[in-house]
Amino acid sequence: MGAASHDTYIHRESVIHRWSPQLKLVSLGLLMFAFATVQQLALVPWMLGLAALLYGLSRLPVSFLRQRLSYPGLFILAVVVLLPLTVGETVLVQWGWLTLREEGLRATGLIVGRFLSILTLGFILLGTTPFLTLLGAMRSLGLPTLLADMTLLSYRYLFEIAAMLATMQQAMRLRGFGHNRQRWLRVNRQTMQQLAMLAGNLLIRSYEQSERVYKAMRLRGYGQRRQAAPVPRAASPLSAQNWVLTGAVLVAAVGLVLAEMRLA
Repeated sequence: MGAASHDTYIHRESVIHRWSPQLKLVSLGLLMFAFATVQQLALVPWMLGLAALLYGLSRLPVSFLRQRLSYPGLFILAVVVLLPLTVGETVLVQWGWLTLREEGLRATGLIVGRFLSILTLGFILLGTTPFLTLLGAMRSLGLPTLLADMTLLSYRYLFEIAAMLATMQQAMRLRGFGHNRQRWLRVNRQTMQQLAMLAGNLLIRSYEQSERVYKAMRLRGYGQRRQAAPVPRAASPLSAQNWVLTGAVLVAAVGLVLAEMRLA
């Protein structure tokens, strides 16, 4: 939740930043789907190379990617560690009870390659496009107004929930919670109760705030207009650079799918 207090957009002068949001969203989205269809380990270096090339063109700092990959990487770490030791029958190396298997190692390489490639493209999209611009591009591509409003409100109030959580944690620390560090390995019943109360209090406050926001929006006339909201249009004609970059990304996506079908 602490990471939600920082905007993901970073202003740079690059071809990815100047790329049309609509074309960028469609092209990178299709390339992500192409990455997700890859089942051959031989295509993983090509995926990583494409993701690295696009990230280099975006001129985003390496620290931006490293910091944001650390959070989702924790969820896949257990799978990556266990697969080479448990999946497969071909034993490569064995140290006592530890056995490194070829099938599990290949599956790990495939999972890690797709994971890094897809997330890198996602962070390129978020790091080179302001969120409101990205949402406007989704609306111009046909996203319903209700879903756009829900997405915008969810994004907006993530920051409010993060600030609320930080305030509650600071209040707990001022009251002595977490000062007894010598027993950090032993989570007693009182600690679990306090953490459960913190989570419950946060959920209740979030629900109450959502009720207040909904009533305020209704009082201001939200949902009472029968005419559909206008769909945002592109402010200027697209340049040749936009089309060239879009075509190159789409060709790469189609090439990956065709290579996967041929190798399969």
